[in-house]
Amino acid sequence: MTIKEYNNSVDSYSDGLYRFVLKNIKNPDMARDIVQDSFEKLWKRVNDVSYEKVKSYLFTTAYHTLIDAIRRDKRIEKIDKINPDRYSHAEQYSDLQQILHDALDKLPETQRSVILLRDYEGYSYREIAEITGLNEAQVKVYIYRGRVFLKSYIIRMENVI
Repeated sequence: MTIKEYNNSVDSYSDGLYRFVLKNIKNPDMARDIVQDSFEKLWKRVNDVSYEKVKSYLFTTAYHTLIDAIRRDKRIEKIDKINPDRYSHAEQYSDLQQILHDALDKLPETQRSVILLRDYEGYSYREIAEITGLNEAQVKVYIYRGRVFLKSYIIRMENVI
């Protein structure tokens, strides 16, 4: 399709496309956006769409964009209806660093050492193995087990409140 044919398509089909979308969603602003998105998608594929099939392409594209917009709006409405008080509490514990230190104190000495070397000091597995005298596989296992324990400890609500 040439640029002239594209411009003719805009002149010929934009009003009909707008009416089609507006009749389905009853929101003029959203209808304009969908029509604009449809023509933008046509412009991106201007070399792939023949002028004879442009009307079909535009209406199909507008329809799919319309369906996507309706689905997106339904999800947004559901989120807006959620009562945040139901999923939150007024009691807050702000000293998460203290909770993390308590959790680290509960780890076995080897796990605590390798986690501190890896996550706080930034050493590589090989360097940690050299420092601790363990092999790399053991270092990885200890770090994994320690992180699993820390995660489960921190997530438990009674440790936070």
